[in-house]
Amino acid sequence: MPCPDTYLPWFLLAELPGLSPRAIKNLIQCFKTPDAILKASKTQLLSVPDISAKVVKILLEQKTFEPVAQKRLAQVQNSEYRVLVLTDPEYPALLKEIPDPPALLFYDGTFDPNTPCISIVGSRNATRYGIDTARYLAGRLTALGFTIVSGMALGIDTAAHKGALENDAGQTLAVLGSGLDYIYPRHNRPLYSRIRKQGAVVSEFFPDTAPLPANFPRRNRIIAGLSCGTVVVEAARKSGSLITARLAGEYNREVFAVPGSIKSSKSRGTHHLIKQGARLIENEMDIIDELAQFVHVTHKTPAAFEPIKNKPTMDKIQTMVYKHLDLYPEHIDRITASSGLTSAQVSAALLDLELSGLIVRHSGNKFSILEE
Repeated sequence: MPCPDTYLPWFLLAELPGLSPRAIKNLIQCFKTPDAILKASKTQLLSVPDISAKVVKILLEQKTFEPVAQKRLAQVQNSEYRVLVLTDPEYPALLKEIPDPPALLFYDGTFDPNTPCISIVGSRNATRYGIDTARYLAGRLTALGFTIVSGMALGIDTAAHKGALENDAGQTLAVLGSGLDYIYPRHNRPLYSRIRKQGAVVSEFFPDTAPLPANFPRRNRIIAGLSCGTVVVEAARKSGSLITARLAGEYNREVFAVPGSIKSSKSRGTHHLIKQGARLIENEMDIIDELAQFVHVTHKTPAAFEPIKNKPTMDKIQTMVYKHLDLYPEHIDRITASSGLTSAQVSAALLDLELSGLIVRHSGNKFSILEE
């Protein structure tokens, strides 16, 4: 919805230093409205659970921050951005359930708060296997009526958003670790434009907030909070994706993990999640088995994901080379050694297979097959 003048108290609460989203939620539960919070006495404020004397002092000195809040409100009113506050009926119900939901949500685009969301997250430096898997799952899940949520980072996030967008009816939400004036990473500006036409880009930060490192863990709780389930495709043992998965578990949401190669460091995080009890998934139906109650449309496979019906034919040499390839990139020297063919035969066959669209060339002279 547009940002009315009546939202000024919300902007003021969000502007006050030291007043966390958790504290604002506690205050709203006690006083019902931000106006009542700002008019409350010291005694009334001190009676609120988990509200410190320091926070009370800041609330009582609120007038100092009013000019800045008024300026921020005017900036948003003069933009194309829209705002939701914690008590709005349109505020996403699942997000409201978490202990520290954002008091304000700024967004560019449109989204239906009643549509079930699934988050797909993972490594920025993803493998071709991870990118293809994220894209595939996003496309399949949007065909079942889910909105795909991710963080618009490079790698898995970008693949998930693009997979959702390839389905004309697909919806996707990108949650930023910056304000909407700062598209990060810059490389994804075109993706931002696509998402806002087929979903929304969302942030809890005021529009002029830069993408500071401390913002991204806060962003992750929104990704997990919006979603009835979180899918981790690829992740290192220590990564932001595992933070998102941990938060999803704490919010009693389903956590899924895609297995990968035991040789890949990008699979260590997902394998750790599986050891900890995350659901191992091989396809979208493993997710649907757990979240079937949220499916509300008839399954229809998007054209972009229809299986290839007429594969190009391969000659004897190409067939021999193809049999020595897998979903994981293999160096040309190892392909040559395992196939028993000459370097010239393997090079020629790989070129023909690549031109036929049957395999993918990776950096470092490595090759892999396409997942069907």
